[in-house]
Amino acid sequence: MKGIFYRLGPVLLAAILSLGSYAAEAAVKLKVITSGGFAGTLTAMEPQLEKDTGLDIDISYGSSSGGAVDSIPERLKRGEQFDVLILSRSSLDKLTNKDFVSKDTRTDLVRSRIGMCVKKGAKKPDISTPENFIKVLHEAKTIGYSASASGTYLSTKLWPEMGLWQMIEPKSTRVLSKRVASLVADGQLEIGFQQISEILPIQGAELVGPIPSKYQKVTTFSAGVTKSSLHPQEAAALIHYLASDTPYVITSIRQAGLDPVAAE
Repeated sequence: MKGIFYRLGPVLLAAILSLGSYAAEAAVKLKVITSGGFAGTLTAMEPQLEKDTGLDIDISYGSSSGGAVDSIPERLKRGEQFDVLILSRSSLDKLTNKDFVSKDTRTDLVRSRIGMCVKKGAKKPDISTPENFIKVLHEAKTIGYSASASGTYLSTKLWPEMGLWQMIEPKSTRVLSKRVASLVADGQLEIGFQQISEILPIQGAELVGPIPSKYQKVTTFSAGVTKSSLHPQEAAALIHYLASDTPYVITSIRQAGLDPVAAE
């Protein structure tokens, strides 16, 4: 284990290894809330993170934006307390400006792309070119998109600029508080769009692929320590670990369909 931490640098090494003293008595409990783009990654990594750091990590979930009652901004407005936030960089910056996040702790973790999914077993349409992508949008009977970063981009920028929103809007659903792919999986929607990392974990749905590069928007997901954190040192150490270039972290991120910033 030490071999991993030595590569993180002496300051971070000391911060993380110091957590072991807490584990011998009672593990420090960190409350972490993540939006969907990093949710699958963090959930899969949780057992190893707790083992490596000696922390007790309590994970909650909420969208980066969109106004749902369980979104991260709304939960913070209600006074819910968290130590670490993980969400789109633009949303993190907004929360920093509203004095919820310590400015100097903001750290970019991953880049994420938008993908399209269909129900498992359904024919996967070709969306590899702009022309084919437009054809699929025209032919789809129902379309789903998220209420968070990717869906906001599609519904307020991309599709209007493409001149398609008037056609798409009547047959589309803005999905709050759920994964778009879950509604595709149970047959409520024919096709759905969301961050690839949010599609992959959903059983019963299959990723068709990323939308064409001409229309793609890469979203950066970042982490920050809240000003209300009860354990700011441990929270910062956890973020640095998630942002590190250790093989375990890099592999876990890539398996989730994300691109680690540390590998750039």
